[in-house]
Amino acid sequence: MFETIAIETDGRGVATLTLNRPDKHNALSAQMIDEVTRAAGMLGADDAVRVVVLTGAGRSFCAGGDLGWMQQQIAADGPTRRREAAKLAYMLQALNTMPKPLIGKIQGAALGGGIGMVCVCDIAIGVEGAKFGLTETKLGLIPATIGPYVLARMGEARARRVFMNARIFQGAEAVTLGILARAVAVQELDAAVEAEVVPYLACGPKSVAAAKALARQFGPVIDAAAIDASIDALIACWDGAESAEGIAAFFEKRAAAWVV
Repeated sequence: MFETIAIETDGRGVATLTLNRPDKHNALSAQMIDEVTRAAGMLGADDAVRVVVLTGAGRSFCAGGDLGWMQQQIAADGPTRRREAAKLAYMLQALNTMPKPLIGKIQGAALGGGIGMVCVCDIAIGVEGAKFGLTETKLGLIPATIGPYVLARMGEARARRVFMNARIFQGAEAVTLGILARAVAVQELDAAVEAEVVPYLACGPKSVAAAKALARQFGPVIDAAAIDASIDALIACWDGAESAEGIAAFFEKRAAAWVV
């Protein structure tokens, strides 16, 4: 059913959704975006699923958008760009509104779009030594479609500390920024995530879903207008010269033209 992700559900109804492109640091390809979106709908509709844990295979949680996919969008026509940007935006929305608690088990680096995936989790636990960063501007891009979720999680003041400068930081700072709830030693990660899972198993599943929906209703508004604005921002960035130069520099293993 899936090639870029894996899903396992235990006898308690705890489903683990694993990003499964470890050789590519779980970068978000077009196929992975589609499969994660479908998985969110499937798990959300499954009455046997009580909790979803989101994690990654290998050394990284998610290295962000697949740069090969982004390079294709720079060369694509307008309708194709909008369609692909919308797929990314609505994957995040599918995870954000899934009517099950979503717990992030962040076992490795989360960069760019990976930060967005952490921020749509209801709670995220990461390892202390993992690297985090909103690295888009280093590539001539911007944190566009993830922006609404990053700002909702971090708040504007904290987000502005790392939203534009592509700075890499580790788990402890991710906690102070509001991205992670806790940062723990790698050997403690399983137990820390399990401690977040267990309380939900004593709660009414419908009540949990309704409470999550209420939190989203009264929290920062991420509606169709906000999502469309984030799509427009991403497309405008793909249209610009900096994104082509930044991605070309990455593939050519050289400094981009603006680096001093």
